[in-house]
Amino acid sequence: MLTSDDLAFFSVLVGSRSLAESARKLNVTPPAVTQRLRALEEKVGVRLIDRTGKSLFLTEEGSLVASHSVIVSNAIDELSEALADRRGVVRGHLRIAAPHGFGRQHVAPVVEAFAREHKSALATLELSDHPSALLIESFEVIIHIGARGHLDQVVTTLAPNRRILCASPQYLTSASPILEPADLARHRCLAVRENEEDVTLWRFTGPRQETATVRINPAMSSNDGSVIRDWALAGQGVMMRSEWSVAEDLVAGRLQEVLPDWQLPSADIIAMLGSRHGRSARSTAFLKLLRQSLKPPPWRSGNMASVGQ
Repeated sequence: MLTSDDLAFFSVLVGSRSLAESARKLNVTPPAVTQRLRALEEKVGVRLIDRTGKSLFLTEEGSLVASHSVIVSNAIDELSEALADRRGVVRGHLRIAAPHGFGRQHVAPVVEAFAREHKSALATLELSDHPSALLIESFEVIIHIGARGHLDQVVTTLAPNRRILCASPQYLTSASPILEPADLARHRCLAVRENEEDVTLWRFTGPRQETATVRINPAMSSNDGSVIRDWALAGQGVMMRSEWSVAEDLVAGRLQEVLPDWQLPSADIIAMLGSRHGRSARSTAFLKLLRQSLKPPPWRSGNMASVGQ
């Protein structure tokens, strides 16, 4: 009868390109790996691996054992993590996804702090143009800016974040006045093509709660928010960007808010959690650190507080 140790050993073989690589992973000699593989094959009565030259190829029976090895290994890992969570122990592999710009500036430093504080845990951060489209079961925490994803996802709000219409003083001085949303139809507009939103339809709520919708025809567009910001700073047109991205530019006068009395839909910073991972000690510890780093929101601290009001 196969034991969990047998399956764990075979999982290492399956994940290696050679017996020598398996030996390095198991911290034993190659002859010891060969001997144990022979013993395993004698136990099950069939050949599990064809060893042609230096390469390893699974037999049909070997593929069957390998698939069960993964199932058992995952079950053992999940049980170990569940027991560790009961004790509040932070361990295992924390997988986080976040947008490129926000992830680089605000999430990556927190991942580094998490790794420094919890040395028994592993951490992976994947930056993506569209993190909310990633499979929630592949990541424990997905940082997203804007509306929540699927209704069955566990969502927690991390920080407030407005969308702001702005342009450079250079552009606004040379262009016709923008007194109401309809005026934008006559202006050069810059659009960030991200997520699945209709980025050419800009919706506003006025000072008396009246609403206005403008369909823009972007003069320039990109899937990278930093590129759009650079174009706006260069005087290329009017853009709609997140408060966190442009707060410093507004305070410094490099950008000016357009139609400040009209509000755009907010785009709060949220975390989407898989139902299976939402209660893990590592995700709880990471989110605690991330909340601390965003409270108060860096883009509303000090001299930038007035921008977010």
